[in-house]
Amino acid sequence: MYPDTHAAVHPDRPAVVLAESGAVLGYRALAEQSARLANVFRAEGLRKGDTVALLTDNALPAYEVYWAAVRSGLYLAAVNSHLGPDEAAYIVADSGAKALVVSAAIGELATEVARRVRVPVRLAFGGQVEGFDDYAKVVANASASVPEDQPAGADLLYSSGTTGRPKGIKVALPSHQIDEPGNILLPLLQAKYGFSAGMVYLSPAPVYHAAPLRFGACVHAVGGTLVMMERFEAEAALRAIERYRVTHSQWVPTMFVRMLKLPESGRSRYDLSSHQVAVHAAAPCPVEVKHEMMSWWGPILHEYYSSTEGAGMTFIGPEEWLGKPGSVGREGLGVVRICAEDGSVLPAGSTGTVYFERDEPAFEYHNDEPKTRSARHPGHPNWATNGDIGRLDDDGYLYLTDRAAFTIISGGVNIYPQETENVLALHPAVHDVAVIGVPDAELGEVAKALVQPESTAEPGPELAEELLAHVRARIAHYKAPRSVDFVTDLPRTPTGKLLKHELRARYRDTAPDQRG
Repeated sequence: MYPDTHAAVHPDRPAVVLAESGAVLGYRALAEQSARLANVFRAEGLRKGDTVALLTDNALPAYEVYWAAVRSGLYLAAVNSHLGPDEAAYIVADSGAKALVVSAAIGELATEVARRVRVPVRLAFGGQVEGFDDYAKVVANASASVPEDQPAGADLLYSSGTTGRPKGIKVALPSHQIDEPGNILLPLLQAKYGFSAGMVYLSPAPVYHAAPLRFGACVHAVGGTLVMMERFEAEAALRAIERYRVTHSQWVPTMFVRMLKLPESGRSRYDLSSHQVAVHAAAPCPVEVKHEMMSWWGPILHEYYSSTEGAGMTFIGPEEWLGKPGSVGREGLGVVRICAEDGSVLPAGSTGTVYFERDEPAFEYHNDEPKTRSARHPGHPNWATNGDIGRLDDDGYLYLTDRAAFTIISGGVNIYPQETENVLALHPAVHDVAVIGVPDAELGEVAKALVQPESTAEPGPELAEELLAHVRARIAHYKAPRSVDFVTDLPRTPTGKLLKHELRARYRDTAPDQRG
């Protein structure tokens, strides 16, 4: 299903609401605007398989552009609006975009991108942007008639670049029309989380990211209401749940940490009784954090493990997780395989690379065949990996260890930074933390903790020793960092992923005796 289906039955039902301003896009308007924009694309010569790039903040027209593209057999490349001009221009150019739609709220970035990349069709909404036509005028002048041929399109999203330059993740276009069944994700969300017409779904993350964009589209597919926060703020999120009687939501663990650190008066003043399903993903959640969230919100926390690549998915519900704390669940899309470096399948309990077996390869990296091959199993081309490390228990539950690229090999021993980060995350003096490997003359590399302290904490040797003792009291000493550096901030994507390649670069050219 798609918005036109629900516009015919519930034309005035809110399809998208902006949490802070209360601005609303109804189903009638969403259906009509996306049809008009689809006709604009067609008139400009875009055809099935072409790409539309979208550079936006969390704004109502974002989903008009999304649905215009996917009802026209086009790829939608949603670009991270927090990138610099060269990075954003790289994505627009690499995607081969023939149309670029931007929000005037980030007009300066849009102008710089347009100067670097020539895109035939350029539209700006929410105000004037140099070099762009007025979105509202162009769309208003287009026909509102629904094209007879509406081949289903797809997204073309770029990885967040946590280990390097963003990579485009491309799937084959569906063979069906937009009003025919075929969305792989939708039936999973209906079965696991009860997605339905009566739902009100809160999305506190940027719409350009895979999960917010795709889950929001599934909300529209069932005729629910999507409430988008313009930006995440801990107390504002609780306020939105109360104000809009939110039934479903999705989070990343750093958001949980921020909410848990609110004063009790801020946490308890809001009515959260409408909240039925709180989904979290995108990064591993420390066990202690999840226990505290369960104590506060009740057993409504559901977790899944996947990625922008969509190689596969695992799911775990709240009651399951209480019996398997730390697990990200059992396979729900694809069959999980844990493999050694030589590709051999490992037994339960062994740690190795996580692969998903599907009937056919799920994705390819756009314009990067070597990277695509590296994501495939050497003996099974329909097995794909995101580069994560984990293990299965005897019951088939998956436990993630870390990304292969983040593993610290110290004196021949593997150290997984995530474990240490989880221990430090809820320390009252820690606002944010990352653990990286830095070169060491004797051991090859050693672990270093980079800590952004809370505003009330005093960084210095005493706090550093307190944090190291905190870690050593909870996990094996060899896993503890050798040192702590205090920093003013840590580079994270707006969805909470640490950009560890940036952190490593800060230490790459430092003398060895200053690193450890």
